[in-house]
Amino acid sequence: MKLGIIGLPQSGRSTVFSALTGARSDKEARESSRTDTRIATILVYDERVDFLSEMYKPKKTTHAKIEYLLPSEIPSSSPSKSESGIWNQVRICDALLHVVRNFKGLDGASPPSEQDFRKLEEDMILSDLAVAEKRIERLDLDRKRGRKPEGEEYSLVKSCCELLDKGQPIRSITELASNPVLKGFTFLSAKPMFVIINNDDEDEALPQWDQMPDGVERMAVRARLEEDIASMSPEEAEEFLEAYNIRESVLDRIIKSSYRLLNRVSFFTVGSDEVKAWPISAGTPAVKAAGTVHSDIEKGFIRAETLSFDDLKTCGTFQAAKKAGLVRLEGKDYEVRDGDIINFRFNV
Repeated sequence: MKLGIIGLPQSGRSTVFSALTGARSDKEARESSRTDTRIATILVYDERVDFLSEMYKPKKTTHAKIEYLLPSEIPSSSPSKSESGIWNQVRICDALLHVVRNFKGLDGASPPSEQDFRKLEEDMILSDLAVAEKRIERLDLDRKRGRKPEGEEYSLVKSCCELLDKGQPIRSITELASNPVLKGFTFLSAKPMFVIINNDDEDEALPQWDQMPDGVERMAVRARLEEDIASMSPEEAEEFLEAYNIRESVLDRIIKSSYRLLNRVSFFTVGSDEVKAWPISAGTPAVKAAGTVHSDIEKGFIRAETLSFDDLKTCGTFQAAKKAGLVRLEGKDYEVRDGDIINFRFNV
């Protein structure tokens, strides 16, 4: 999973990124070799992984990971500038975290948070419209040359153009945004988005907006405060979390939101060598889940020996769960559930 952190200048994107990476990044945030993009890999701590690790005593324990990408400063400007490498840095991401400023500036003026959100949203829509119109022009030219477009591409891109021309993001029509034919276009406004409202240290509330964006969830954070807390020792951090009524760190809240945004679940593989969490899309069939572990397992898939984590925890051991009839043999089409512990049977 890779999520891009976007926002207008002075929105606090870098502060949010620092709050995320300061707590438990797998590696130090690194600079891209080609741009000043910063990328951090964050460990997704899951108490189920720790429980399984304690039970199986493996040589290695591997938690799931999420990549957060902070591109160079994104200006809200003309579509021509939007089409530069700046926007292209986040086109590779699975989803976007849009940071919106909601703290007062030096002049004491209240920030126009909804207006700021709309500015960047419109910029992405214009960027996508330029891409879609260019593709339609190319397909129309091919038609004039006697080459008829194959499949649904023309009608789908045309639908995108009509939607974008009305100022609406592609994500507003789920079936269109998720259509695999459009995947290669990496439309910005088609990506799932989560809005992070960056408040003052003392402000916990979400601002009132006149028009809420469809299908976009908002979260209020105090990024500057969370950045400071992330750099503290656990003892100091606990005192500040209590003093500022922060029940859960911004890192854990954003990780949960990232999983929800991308509709991800985790299954586990266990053994003496390694206990590992595998994040996949909800509804993934067992044979495709096997492919995330190794392509050979997918090719030679026979059955998935499956046990839910809750059943294992209740029974205490795998043998006890099997004796109770809770271990199941599932076929290729079985939809893997969150918390499944799976041993793939295969032959290649």
